[in-house]
Amino acid sequence: MDRLDPNTTNTTPDPELRAVDQSVVAGGTPAGAFDPWSYRDEAGVAGANLVGYKVEATDGSIGKIDSDSTEVNASYLVVDTGPWIFGKKVMLPAGTVNHVDHEEQKVFVDRTKGQIKAAPEYDETATDPAYRDKLGGYYNDTYTATPPGNGLR
Repeated sequence: MDRLDPNTTNTTPDPELRAVDQSVVAGGTPAGAFDPWSYRDEAGVAGANLVGYKVEATDGSIGKIDSDSTEVNASYLVVDTGPWIFGKKVMLPAGTVNHVDHEEQKVFVDRTKGQIKAAPEYDETATDPAYRDKLGGYYNDTYTATPPGNGLR
């Protein structure tokens, strides 16, 4: 095995590495792009059961988590909004979760109450890709409309 000479700098990148688009991460999502169906690494979810946690939008409480999914590339929260939207449930893709406070049992999402209220209606019987694409597309559009720093700790 060849040893690297610490006095020599290799400035020529490996040809195989040059062939890879370094702006793309596993799964084909561009680095830094919004992925609606995956929790952010820094969100602090890491296998936790979030059922019963309160959910906070950037401008106030929206309800409690009724159920959740941690399925790879298909994670989401179902939030019971109680009287806020007349007892309606909403589905929030995992990518909307900014961070979790496990001590306070609160999940913070980086959307406003208005953005969540205007989302496509939750349909627990809809399992087709079209519904998921519609919901993911809506939240992707609202992600680009969220001002930088809004909803961050």
